[in-house]
Amino acid sequence: MAAEIQPAHIEHTNRLAKEKSPYLLQHAHNPVDWYPWGEEAFAKARRENKPIFLSVGYSTCHWCHVMAHESFENEETAAIMNREFVNIKVDREERPDVDRVYMTFVQATTGGGGWPMSVWLTPDLKPFVGGTYFPPEDRYGQPAFKKVLERIAAAWKQDHEKIVDQSSKIISALRESQTAQVAAATKIDINILQTAYDQFVRSFDAKEGGFGTAPKFPRPVTFNFLTRFYARDPKSESGKHALEMDLFTLRKMAAGNARSSRRRIPSLLGRSLLARVPL
Repeated sequence: MAAEIQPAHIEHTNRLAKEKSPYLLQHAHNPVDWYPWGEEAFAKARRENKPIFLSVGYSTCHWCHVMAHESFENEETAAIMNREFVNIKVDREERPDVDRVYMTFVQATTGGGGWPMSVWLTPDLKPFVGGTYFPPEDRYGQPAFKKVLERIAAAWKQDHEKIVDQSSKIISALRESQTAQVAAATKIDINILQTAYDQFVRSFDAKEGGFGTAPKFPRPVTFNFLTRFYARDPKSESGKHALEMDLFTLRKMAAGNARSSRRRIPSLLGRSLLARVPL
């Protein structure tokens, strides 16, 4: 049985202490003035004309706990968040509808997604900046979380009307894109599949598995695509390599990353997908 996670600063208690979600309760004693998703937070943002910082995760998410420890338990970081933003914490298992809407935005604007999901919204809940995990200091090719907070706060104060206008245009573009995708979903050209495969090849980590650089977030759609690409032409070199990338990554997930942990961390995702393809 996993050890119960104890809050780092029990002297702090925020509104999440009244929630039922295990994930939200894990943040009930952060120095961040967290609000649950709801009208109280929205009204405060409108009343004070402050942007909303939305953080979405779930109780068993590793990087959610990392960011919580590094940033949300940090007094200095919390002071910036409380001063400049209305901060909302959401459990994606409790509110998949909220998660789905803003994850679409993050994936469309950054090319990736995962949890914790970090999104900045206008007071009327339109997203204008999004990402996932942000480190406490510059690393992984990402800026420090405090630096991101300060830059967004400064941009909002300097020209929030422009940000609101841009966010409205982004939402309109996303809606048009989704409509076009539905209309075009009846047939996918083979060149599109090849282009997607080539992108995965370029970003594949042949040493540790996965795609891109750390922190990596496994996406089932990636593994599903690679197995389907293999199934289209199992004798081709590209098909064989697609399956090889898939299986290598899943086995690495099942064994755990030896560089970051000496413990074996079994992966339910890895086991379930490995069962679908030949070994």
